[in-house]
Amino acid sequence: MNLSDREKLDIFDEMHAANGDIRAAYRDYSAWLTDQSLERLRQKHAQADLLFRRLGITFTVYGEDEGGERLIPFDVIPRIISHDEWAILERGAIQRVDALNAFLHDIYHEQEIIRAGIVPAELVMTNEAFQPQMLGLDLPRRVYAHVSGVDVVRVDDKTFYVLEDNVRTPSGVSYMLENRETMMRLFPDLFAQSVVAPVDRYAEYLLRSLQAVAPMGVDDPTVVLMTPGQYNSAYFEHAFLAMEMGIELVEGRDLFVDSGSIFMRTTEGPKRVDVIYRRVDDEYIDPLAFNPASALGVPGMLSVVRSGRVTVCNAMGTGVADDKAMYCFVPDMIRFYLGEEPVLQNVPTYSCRKPDDLKYVLDNIAELVVKEVHGSGGYGMLVGPKASKAECDDFKRRLKAEPDNYIAQPTLALSTCPTLVEEGIAPRHVDLRPYVLSGEKTRVMPGGLTRVALKQGSLVVNSSQGGGTKDTWVLEAPVAIEEEE
Repeated sequence: MNLSDREKLDIFDEMHAANGDIRAAYRDYSAWLTDQSLERLRQKHAQADLLFRRLGITFTVYGEDEGGERLIPFDVIPRIISHDEWAILERGAIQRVDALNAFLHDIYHEQEIIRAGIVPAELVMTNEAFQPQMLGLDLPRRVYAHVSGVDVVRVDDKTFYVLEDNVRTPSGVSYMLENRETMMRLFPDLFAQSVVAPVDRYAEYLLRSLQAVAPMGVDDPTVVLMTPGQYNSAYFEHAFLAMEMGIELVEGRDLFVDSGSIFMRTTEGPKRVDVIYRRVDDEYIDPLAFNPASALGVPGMLSVVRSGRVTVCNAMGTGVADDKAMYCFVPDMIRFYLGEEPVLQNVPTYSCRKPDDLKYVLDNIAELVVKEVHGSGGYGMLVGPKASKAECDDFKRRLKAEPDNYIAQPTLALSTCPTLVEEGIAPRHVDLRPYVLSGEKTRVMPGGLTRVALKQGSLVVNSSQGGGTKDTWVLEAPVAIEEEE
């Protein structure tokens, strides 16, 4: 089911103004695009697919009997953001992550925000991501979320909403980097004027952020990236980032605890590890402290963390902050911890744990997007305007049975960007995930990952649900792009 004609009129086109004029950020690119044939663009698209396949840029779709390994769909038409627009997004993302880190430190220490009556105690204490083992533990620089992804959507020329926060083990940054590398190979003429802010220093900044939170007294820390292994859906990214940072990619079996420290097995003998950038979920990271059946973790790791002899990034227990129920309170966190008004607003959200909100959601479910509090990847959600009556009725039963497990939001008219699809160039809905690094300082890489819903009318951008990605350009200066000769 596609959006109605009335809804289409309300959708913000990031390239074209309502009167058909090209918006300022796209003017130079549009002039270049006008001279390109569809045949050439399709050839470039095929070359991009070939490059991605050679590099092994794939993701795994769990639950499929066959064909679970897929190529990431990539669109050769970039998304372009002006310098002024990016300045707002950057400031808002940094503000949000700083508040989330302050919140995480607080709930594992004084819990002032709970005592002030701003965040309900039960949302923290009964949250499945809350780790009592982290209580009272002082982390270097008070940073819990060292790598964060803030999902942002646009609805008009001035309004950006934060859709959700990702502070457990956010993924996708390798696609941001490879998308840029691919575009620079395919269209070197577009980058000749250097108007696009670079993203190639991400690995350098990530490593510096990780080194900055090494245990006290460690001047030259050994940093490793810990992966669940080659069968994980994001394994390509784990290997890619380790290589880019020049650090070892390890699995749990490569590490062990001895004499109160963590060591890595090497061909030259054991080597002490000071910082672990982990891409393993809390539940599996230490079988002595969490899931005893885990074969992915390191027995005793938590005890070394608690002794201050190793730093794990992101810290265990950060998942409390990206719970979709907790999302509702982030604007209050910004006011409470930073004394500022939020730069980026939340999407208006109904918490089904509240009786009045639940009643509204049940009565208007066909107009809302309903999400599981702990859901991700586009799973466990209902897009009301696109759902059948049977699907809506099924979700109503779920809501009545477990109201605390759901939130609901209005169906936003996500902005669209020009996208190369089967019928030519057409608008498709997009979101944006800027990546925020915390440690040495809090910084955002210019651009982030744009995800695009490739199906006409679809609002679901997740790759697991048929979405693709685009290169995201942040313009540094209004320099014209020269046309290809």
